[in-house]
Amino acid sequence: MEAVAKLKNVPLSARKMRFVADSVRGRSVDEALNILKFSKREASGFVEKLIMSAIANWENKLEMLHSADDHDLYVKSIHVDEAGMLKRFRPAPHGRAHRIRKRSNHVTLVVDNKTELENNSTNNNTED
Repeated sequence: MEAVAKLKNVPLSARKMRFVADSVRGRSVDEALNILKFSKREASGFVEKLIMSAIANWENKLEMLHSADDHDLYVKSIHVDEAGMLKRFRPAPHGRAHRIRKRSNHVTLVVDNKTELENNSTNNNTED
């Protein structure tokens, strides 16, 4: 059973966020949280909170608590999309103005249970 968590309008460029998202994609939840905890990038704090939210959504959906021994949760997918952009102007020499683009992004994270996925695949193979 998968659970989804979304984070919208993060005041960080999508390129910076994708670097952190790529480092946790496909990993177990515990391993991903460990990677993010010791990362120096600003985006890691946002993704860490998002994973915690996805775990809480999964627990609420199944009405059970997550523990590393019982359930093998992993980051099934994580994707980063660009959001709206704040456009500002900064004074430049000779009476000109330069545009400043303050970028933001949206992040969508899906966690799933690996053991449940394996059970479904073995059931499908035995039926054939």
